[in-house]
Amino acid sequence: MTYNIARTRSQKRALAATSRGIRSLSLAIAVPVGLTLSIFWFRESDDYKNLTRPFWIPPLWGIQLTSLSMAFLMGLSAWLVWAESGFHRTPMAIVVYLGQLGLGLAWNYIFFNKGPTQTGLVVSFGQLITLFACCQMFSWINPISGDMVKLCLNFVKKRSSKGS
Repeated sequence: MTYNIARTRSQKRALAATSRGIRSLSLAIAVPVGLTLSIFWFRESDDYKNLTRPFWIPPLWGIQLTSLSMAFLMGLSAWLVWAESGFHRTPMAIVVYLGQLGLGLAWNYIFFNKGPTQTGLVVSFGQLITLFACCQMFSWINPISGDMVKLCLNFVKKRSSKGS
C-alpha cells in the first residue's frame, strides 16, 4: 500500500513538472513569434514589392517566413538554455538573447514598414554580432541550442552581405 502511494506521488510530481515544462516552452516560443507577427500586422512598405530585383532575391513572403522561423528557433534555443539553468549560470546569455530579440524586431519593423534602408543594414549587422555571441554562449551551455542559433546566424549573415 505504501509503495503505491509513493509511486503515485512521484508520478504526480513528474506530471506537474512536465506540464510546467510545456507551458514554459510554449511561452518561450509564443512571445518572439507573436511579437514578430505583430509587426506584420502593420502596413507593409511597398518599397520592397516595387523594387526591381534579381531572381535570387527572395519575395516578401519568403523573408517573412524566414523571420518567423528565426523567431521560433531562437525561442526554442533560449528555452533549451533556460531548461539547463544556463541563464542562471551565465546571466550575460539572457542579456545577449534579449538584445538579439530586440534587434531582430527592430530590423523587421524597419524592413517591412519603412523598406530596405541603410538603417536596416546597420541593425542587421548589430543582430549578426549578437547572434554570434548567442551562438557562442548557447553552445557552451547546450550544443543543440547553439546549432539552432547557427541556422539563424547563417540567414542574417546572408541578409547583411546583400545589403539588407
